[in-house]
Amino acid sequence: MEPRLNPFASAVSGKLIKHLAAAGNALNEAGLPASTQELVKIRASQINGCAFCLDMHTKEAEAAGETTQRLIMVGAWREAKVFTEAERAALELAELGTRIADGSGIPDDVWQNAAKYYDEDQLLALVGLIALINAFNRMNVMLQMPGGDYKVGQFG
Repeated sequence: MEPRLNPFASAVSGKLIKHLAAAGNALNEAGLPASTQELVKIRASQINGCAFCLDMHTKEAEAAGETTQRLIMVGAWREAKVFTEAERAALELAELGTRIADGSGIPDDVWQNAAKYYDEDQLLALVGLIALINAFNRMNVMLQMPGGDYKVGQFG
């Protein structure tokens, strides 16, 4: 599969990607565990069918020490014993935030569960991260960006 457009050859998309990446870097300062961030990115990318982001974030998570077992189980996190309660709360928020158009929004009990494990800055980072990965997913899906060629650290 070839992408519809090359976002890396365009000045417009170059600026957009630069600013989105900068927003992601700002979120890293909130103290949200890196492993949780990657799990959330992977789950949202699974839901959105974004091969490009799935490839990238799975490889980045592996390189950072994430286990194959946990990576395989992300799509079935509710039935998997390998995630902490905090990670489960983040994954649930990621799912509902990604599927927000389905009309259920974020129920209070889901938010309160996440708030048990994450402080306000971390919750804001989690919300921003979910919004950001969904933006990247949507861009890549619309452009039909293929997955499978990502090299760890390729974008910085």
